[in-house]
Formats: sequence, C-alpha cells, structure tokens
Amino acid sequence: MSVILTAFFSGLMMLQANGAEADTLIAETAQDEGVRLLTILFQGGYVMIPIGILSLVAIYVIAERWMVLKNSTMEPERFMSGIEELLKSGNTKAAIQQCDDADKPLGRILKQGIRRLGRPITDIEDAIKNAGKKEIFMLEKKMDWLATIAGVAPLLGFLGTVTGMIQAFMQIQNLQGNVNPSVLAGGIWEALITTAAGLAVGIFAYFFYNYLLGKINRMIFELEMASTEFMELLQKPTPKKEAVQR
Repeated sequence: MSVILTAFFSGLMMLQANGAEADTLIAETAQDEGVRLLTILFQGGYVMIPIGILSLVAIYVIAERWMVLKNSTMEPERFMSGIEELLKSGNTKAAIQQCDDADKPLGRILKQGIRRLGRPITDIEDAIKNAGKKEIFMLEKKMDWLATIAGVAPLLGFLGTVTGMIQAFMQIQNLQGNVNPSVLAGGIWEALITTAAGLAVGIFAYFFYNYLLGKINRMIFELEMASTEFMELLQKPTPKKEAVQR
C-alpha cells in the first residue's frame, strides 16, 4: 500500500512539474511572438508611426463614446410615466428636479420644455427642438474622427507600400539587376507590412464606427419619440376642461 501511495504522489508531483514547465514554455512562446510581431511592425518604416497614432486615437474615441452612450442610456417609458404623473398633479418643480437627478439627454430635453410651461406651445416645441439638437450633437461628437481614421489608415498603408517598393526597385537599379531574389522578396514583404497594418486599423475603426452609430441612431429615435409623446401630453385636455365641454 505504501508503495502505491508513493508512486501516486510521485506521479502527481511529476504532473505538476510538467504543468509548470508547460506554463513557462507557453509564456515564453507568447512573449517571443509578441517581440517578433513588434520587430516585424518596426520594419514597416516611418509610415507605421502615423498608423500607430491613428490606432491609439481610434481606441480612445471608441472607449470614450462607449462610456458616453452607456451613461446616456435609460428607460424612456418609465421616465415619461413619472414625469406625466408629476405634471398631472401640477408639481412642475418636482418634475424639473427629476430631470436634474436623471442627468440624461432625455431629462435635459424635457427640462427645457417643462421650464416653459404656460407659454405658447410653439415656444415649448422650439425649446425642445433646440435642446434635442444639442444632445444629438453631443452624442455624435468625435464620430467623424472614427470615419476619418477608417478612410485614412488604409491610404497611409498603401503609401508606405508604394514608397517601400520604390526603394526596393531603386536598390535593384543600383545593383544593376544583380540582386538575390531573397533580398528582393524581403524588401517587398517589408513594404507590404504598412498595407496590412493600415487595413487592420481601418477595418477596426470602420466596424466600431458603424456599431456606435447604430446605437446613437437608436438613442436619437427614442429621444424623438419621447419628445413627441411629451408634446402630445401637454396638448391633452385636462379633466376640468373636459367637464366644462360636457
């Protein structure tokens, strides 16, 4: 029995040792792959610098817009029902306070309309439209940066490839055609690095541009529907008016 237990624990220790060696090997392999990738990217030339800057700007804009949209999301139906109950009871101060507490685009839009209650309906409608335009502008802010990056990054990549090919053929001319094919192939793949990097950054920026734009358009639609519902609420006859008409 003791021999069996000794063999069992010995095997377990060997497995743990092999697992640790495997983890170390995987970590070293991943580190070597990262170093190799950076080395390849650096061989793309000076054009890789603006492409790298564009990639960082794209990541910043995506993260910043993502947080803005996340902080602007709310449930319009629940918010509108609360505002409607407060306005029906005539408590406009509480309705304005609820808009301030929400601190969302819809709350800021409706606040401008509530503050103008008692004025002509056209004044209230204009105030809501102006507030809506401001909120839409804030939601779409910096989205043009992503669109520009999606278009410029691939062009920079092609520019780097063209200049790299020019340098490769100039080298062939200087050597009067006596060049090793492997050297020529090396110059060509180094020139193509910028195209691959530019396309990667462009595809990345274009994908998130369309994704974020879809979320923004959906939020704008919800704001427009809620604003229309608010205007219809203001134009509804009150119970006293209905009683008088009867």
